[in-house]
Amino acid sequence: MLQFPCNSSPDIRRIHRIFRDLWPHNSQQMFWYIILFFFVHWFLSLFFHTSFLHRYASHRMFTMGKTTERVFYFFTWFFQGSSFLVPRAYAVMHRMHHAYSDTKEDPHSPHFFKDVFGMMMQTKKIYQSFVAGTLKPEPQFQNNLPVWESLDRFGDMNIVRFGWGTLYSFFYLWLVFFHGVSAWWLLLLPVHYLIGPVQGATVNWCGHKYGYRNFDNGDHSRNTGNIGIFLFGELFQNNHHRYPDSPNFAKRWFELDPTYVILKVLNRIKVIRFKKLQT
Repeated sequence: MLQFPCNSSPDIRRIHRIFRDLWPHNSQQMFWYIILFFFVHWFLSLFFHTSFLHRYASHRMFTMGKTTERVFYFFTWFFQGSSFLVPRAYAVMHRMHHAYSDTKEDPHSPHFFKDVFGMMMQTKKIYQSFVAGTLKPEPQFQNNLPVWESLDRFGDMNIVRFGWGTLYSFFYLWLVFFHGVSAWWLLLLPVHYLIGPVQGATVNWCGHKYGYRNFDNGDHSRNTGNIGIFLFGELFQNNHHRYPDSPNFAKRWFELDPTYVILKVLNRIKVIRFKKLQT
């Protein structure tokens, strides 16, 4: 542990004691730091995934100024990190998903794959084709897409993705080798590496296979229930497919969409502007 000489300034020694007391010294305390790190990464990545990529880029449920759009864009990259999803490619695929829901033209319907991994690989193939420009989307899916070319290129670079993965790995390995934390916690690393696609695949797989239906939409969309709070309202897929332009995915009294609650606050303080409010 870092030691300070006895003639150090009292202020320096006081600051050192504060940080020493804040930072845990045993593996049991470190357990809570891992839990905190994991869930902070999960929920912040998820918020920008559902608010910016899904509700804004794909559906334009609200408007925002150019500076605000860049802030949301940046934090989407920052919190998705190694699994950053380029917004224009995400938006095109999601618009296709709504237009062709649970048909063979749907880029990620779970009803044409034996398991979620097959669906993810097919989704990745189509996504990468849109990013590279080797596959051109239909004109109906190309309008009003958010684009920040420099950040898209930078965030999509393999070395940048590898750099984010290295940071996540160093954090966990530091806890394992220097603070006695169980190596079993390293099993969380793949979720950090692929947090964006993991969240998306969970929604697409569960939201079109499991749960109840409020509406007959002509597809297999389902509401997976309030366990979907861990997906910030994204698992109310049946509701969302019935009202694709509504920023509130919850439609019954017992349903809760946490993202909509946050967006309502942002709308109230004029950070964003809802195009229309539906309940």
